[in-house]
Amino acid sequence: MNNAELVKRDLSVVWHPCTQMKDHEWLPMTPIRRGDGVWLEDFDGRRYLDAISSWWVNLFGHANPHINNALRKQAETLEHVMLAGFSHEAVIELSERLVDVAPPGLDRCFYADNGSSAIEVALKMSFHYWRNTGHNGKTRFITLENSYHGETLGALAVGNVELYKDTYGPLLMETISVPSPDCFNREPGESCAAYSERMFSHMQRALEQHAEQVCAVIVEPLVQCAGSMRMYDPIYLKLLREACDRYGVHLIADEIAVGFGRTGTFFACEQADISPDFLCLSKGLTGGYLPLSVVLTGDAVYQAFYDDYQSLRAFLHSHSYTGNALACRTALATLELFEQHDTINANRLLADAMAQATASFAEHPHIAEVRQSGMILAIEMVRDKPNRTPFPWQERRGLKVYQHGLDNGVLLRPLGNVVYFMPPYVISTEQIDMIAAVARDGIHKAVAD
Repeated sequence: MNNAELVKRDLSVVWHPCTQMKDHEWLPMTPIRRGDGVWLEDFDGRRYLDAISSWWVNLFGHANPHINNALRKQAETLEHVMLAGFSHEAVIELSERLVDVAPPGLDRCFYADNGSSAIEVALKMSFHYWRNTGHNGKTRFITLENSYHGETLGALAVGNVELYKDTYGPLLMETISVPSPDCFNREPGESCAAYSERMFSHMQRALEQHAEQVCAVIVEPLVQCAGSMRMYDPIYLKLLREACDRYGVHLIADEIAVGFGRTGTFFACEQADISPDFLCLSKGLTGGYLPLSVVLTGDAVYQAFYDDYQSLRAFLHSHSYTGNALACRTALATLELFEQHDTINANRLLADAMAQATASFAEHPHIAEVRQSGMILAIEMVRDKPNRTPFPWQERRGLKVYQHGLDNGVLLRPLGNVVYFMPPYVISTEQIDMIAAVARDGIHKAVAD
């Protein structure tokens, strides 16, 4: 079996996500035969360094022996049982571990299947909490411009990236959107912290005007990932937590992409020393093995639903594979690897290596900014650097970087004109240098004409 044969079979039956399928008339897809650490290998024997952790999910490499072993052992005893009226050891152990590592006050775990589903849980749970406590007027949500929280209708509604959202506008609930603290837009000489603090005035105003109608504010802490990897300072989160408390509004932290060490701390919220009312986790939760998500919340929320059945106050939300035993066991194995390898500290050295490997990029005449938050590094290509004028999206400059990457053994999947690195934590400094070199050459080619 080779690539061409599999591509032909694929195109006859598979509709791929986030893809204009017509592109595959001229842009071949890449069937993958096996993974090993940071590497992916196709059916023609070519290898690709997975610089984006396969859509940000893989933390400790492909086919990790420790996770493999845990998954194998679990499969031999219990693959799944419904979590309504039943339980199992893996979900109990995982919940205990998550409560241990989460910000203080988050001591209840509600499971779902994927990131978007976790957002739906948090939105519904916040709304339902206010209803159960007699605040029926709270029905709205505040979100940031350029935010992204998933593709299901509730998650899409509280997102703000037009590319994903606009088509489905008639199906979505209305939200209150405020300008993002995205530090790409700060004034020359202005610090990221000062800009983020200044931009909080918009959130302050929205809460002053709408708090009585608002269930929650939802944010991606520190990095708006699908929104071109735009970043902001932790001071914004600290101010937001204080304001949510002051105005009686929940804070939902969507750490689906930024949790589990991506921003340099285990959870991004730690950098602001805050606890959200709801913490949404997925992606790296299982080390990239199986779909699983969880919403952590506190006892105050839990108690608002705890009553006799006849009160009809229960949270009647479910997924068939909620708390799947195989997924929970891979999540536990992933958490064990963090402890065994002192991963957060080790990642600081890798993050420094990423910064050093791309230090010269900022001098490029078509690179407006190189920004970094821990193990996330983004390089923004522009047509006109002094004015930060973007390339027209129709030119698909990032796609040229993607093609160059594949031709040279690196999987890069830019977001528009933003090339980013979000590699597995088992990457070496030499492999980081390889990614940077391929990205540099790809950017040169992409902006040449």
